[in-house]
Amino acid sequence: ALELIDFKNALEQFQNLLEKMIIQKTKESSGLYTKDDDAIDYDKFYTTTQTLFGPAVKDQNIQAFFRKIISNPEEKPEWPEIFGCFLGESDGMSSPSKENMVLLVSEKQQITHSVVKRKDVIKGIVKVPLLNFTVTASQRGVITVFSKQRKSFFSNSFYFHQDTAWITGCDFLPNLKYVVAVTESTIILWDYKSKENQNSGFVIKPMKNCLLCVSTVTTSDHLAKDTILMGDDKGYVYLLTMTNDDFIMKQSKAEKESQFRFMDSESFNMPKRKLHDDWVVKIKYISALKRFASCSTDSTKSFVLDDIKRLEDNLPVKEFSVPKGVNAFTYCGKAKVIVTGG
Repeated sequence: ALELIDFKNALEQFQNLLEKMIIQKTKESSGLYTKDDDAIDYDKFYTTTQTLFGPAVKDQNIQAFFRKIISNPEEKPEWPEIFGCFLGESDGMSSPSKENMVLLVSEKQQITHSVVKRKDVIKGIVKVPLLNFTVTASQRGVITVFSKQRKSFFSNSFYFHQDTAWITGCDFLPNLKYVVAVTESTIILWDYKSKENQNSGFVIKPMKNCLLCVSTVTTSDHLAKDTILMGDDKGYVYLLTMTNDDFIMKQSKAEKESQFRFMDSESFNMPKRKLHDDWVVKIKYISALKRFASCSTDSTKSFVLDDIKRLEDNLPVKEFSVPKGVNAFTYCGKAKVIVTGG
């Protein structure tokens, strides 16, 4: 209880420090500020923050917090951003520690295998519960399957270097057993099971618009086909159904350096419908509702939730608007609610 009271007092002093900084920065912008001994620069901000919270705050978090306030004082960051999470060094496990007095995290296993290189970022991560593995895709083309075996992780990855466009999302095809990823101009289907060649699979191109997200339609049937949903930068949502026959009938020759075979996008029946007036930033099929959902930065048609049949006809769709659009959403089955974030 005493620690809680001390933290509340420290937090109040920190909030007062922020208010003084914001007032100072606002006056500086309007040319009304005269520098004196009470001026708050980075050194003073750093020292005060360390005094208030001690080792619970890290240097890099203090620097980032300070930069945010200086660059945009009207939208100050929230106080939790000043704190980082402590990661223990024993067996790659994280554990509660006195060093981290504010935010506690549950124990996690750290995967030491590096799947991305410098200046690369993860753009998609998908958990496949039935097969007990996780798929990740990086912006610059590294796709990896992590499979947990006993207490360790086994990984299988490849680098898709044929396309200069960045990868924007990934998912898993449960019936065809392929990893699907989309770039700005292509659809990648990776055969992660192939032991002959890591770079084995198919590429569907060209796509006229820039693909931004992808999701698999999961159904109860176990047919040898999978349906893929995709969204692009023009507000279109695509529906692509693939079977094993497509891999046999529609493939063309592979390039010498890779086992990836190309398929012409024009050879597929790929219904699409313009549901938004801006980027489609996320799309997902919600099995419990038997509906697909898509969101956009569009303020008028921000979120759509309807049957995938609506992508093949012109009937009205269920949609609602949110100022400045929707960037993310999720569905909670227990509460039967959809939560959106703008």
